[in-house]
Amino acid sequence: MTGEAKTHYEVIVVGAGVAGIYQIKRLADLGIDATVLEAAPDLGGTWYWNRYPGCRFDSESYTYGFSFSRELLDEWHWKERFSGQPENLRYLNYVADKFDLRKHMQFNCKVETMQFDETRDLWQLRIGDGRELTCRFVVLAIGLLSAPTMPRVPGIDDFKGRSFHTYYWPHEPVDLAGKKVAVIGTGATGIQLIGEIADKVGELTVFQRRPNWSAPLNNSAISDQEMADIRARYDEIFAACALTPGSFVHGPDKRGFYEVSREERLNLWDKLYDEPGFGIWLANFREIFMDEAANAELSEYIAGRIRQRVNDPDVAEKLIPRDHGFGVQRLPLETRYFEAYNRDNVQLVDLSETPLVRVTEKGLRTTARDYDFDIIVYATGFDAITGAYDLIDIRGIGGERLADKWKHAPSTFLGMLVHGFPNLLMPTGPQSASASTNFPRGIENGVNWCTNLLQYMWDRGLTRADATLEAQQRWTAHVVKMYEIMLMRKAKSWFTGYNSNVAGHEEGTVRYFVYNGGTPKFLGIINGVAAEGYREIEFGVGARGGAQATVGATAS
Repeated sequence: MTGEAKTHYEVIVVGAGVAGIYQIKRLADLGIDATVLEAAPDLGGTWYWNRYPGCRFDSESYTYGFSFSRELLDEWHWKERFSGQPENLRYLNYVADKFDLRKHMQFNCKVETMQFDETRDLWQLRIGDGRELTCRFVVLAIGLLSAPTMPRVPGIDDFKGRSFHTYYWPHEPVDLAGKKVAVIGTGATGIQLIGEIADKVGELTVFQRRPNWSAPLNNSAISDQEMADIRARYDEIFAACALTPGSFVHGPDKRGFYEVSREERLNLWDKLYDEPGFGIWLANFREIFMDEAANAELSEYIAGRIRQRVNDPDVAEKLIPRDHGFGVQRLPLETRYFEAYNRDNVQLVDLSETPLVRVTEKGLRTTARDYDFDIIVYATGFDAITGAYDLIDIRGIGGERLADKWKHAPSTFLGMLVHGFPNLLMPTGPQSASASTNFPRGIENGVNWCTNLLQYMWDRGLTRADATLEAQQRWTAHVVKMYEIMLMRKAKSWFTGYNSNVAGHEEGTVRYFVYNGGTPKFLGIINGVAAEGYREIEFGVGARGGAQATVGATAS
């Protein structure tokens, strides 16, 4: 059977974003009977949904694309150093069409439930269209930022104008000319959006609860000559990414913060601030991530740059964070963001002074006054990392729900397996290195490791793989320990699971979501597990209808 008539697969991949596309490519190359289930009408993941003005890479484009095909690298011309959403979506469609991957994808297929059948070592999936499918293995490629959150404020449905979360920005053009527009939120998305639309709207009112540090993107076009040079250096570029903690081209300064004079530090910061991309964050001194005094000095430098760019001193101070240091949270990069507040048609409302009370028929009400708007944009972020998992009712051995298991904090083995949920693979799961790295580089690492594990099992006729509880506990303890040396452990960010718009994720509860040891260390660990024959995974064989036999071992 083919297409929608088919009800069983060896592997079902959930999600047709960057990770799902690469995963199905690997499986198709191996000749595995596999399909991709995607809730959206088409592929692209984050680049399908996020169509708001200003949406683009903050990774250098040529470090973001897939590295698995030399032919693909030679064919594709990145037009900008930091490519925008329309071009990124074109790229992913180009990849899918080039390798004929669409035939393996099913769209408008929202996975609602997943239940592991212990007697047959199969996953049973129920889809939103009513179909029920089974498979030996499920690979969840559902994205880190794919569960948008709205603010917990009454009256959202009362507004008579247009309103939407940035994630659901309309596919048709939105006429902003002459309109009174509200943007709620100044996180990474809000910062991109505000800088892009400030000169295109009639009036723009920004509602900010907590400011974020931000630094210039310094984007530019990539000429034919420059692209030819990039193609000639792709091996060198990807090798450099593999050696840096974040898998970017920017590696940390090898000098110690206190080994150089303040004048030398300022000269470095001036240089990095004016260069493209994450250099001011990731090519800086290592101490800025761990040492309070070093971070405070850099934070004051960045605050000074903000003051230079914002004309109104009072507004400038409101845009400078006080609750965390520069680079402690993931750094948003911006284009003309701070200059937007110099425009007569842009107003900043500080919600720490006049909190938002409700949404009204005409606009927004704070404790100070009512505001009327034509359009309200909610740039209020995501239930990050675990949010997309929580949207699926996933049940493992004994019917245990993954959402219950992770209610207070996720616990995984290598960020890719969960004890008690056999044959469930997460190439970019919680506590992997993917979330804290240049994402596609982390994706390729995770997909390759998961695919190699599957190949190991197929070669040996194994039907079940489940990480041991001891291995999972040990990995989670290691992840927690890596937080202890980082200033980010104190931050109210999605790296620590903070989201005031999600019940139970408010301030005071830390979730250890990401691996902070860097890509080289992470790769060394996961490749070591594979090289030792996956000793920390319990394998089963013979459950295709018979009794379960456990082989391969316990955690060391």
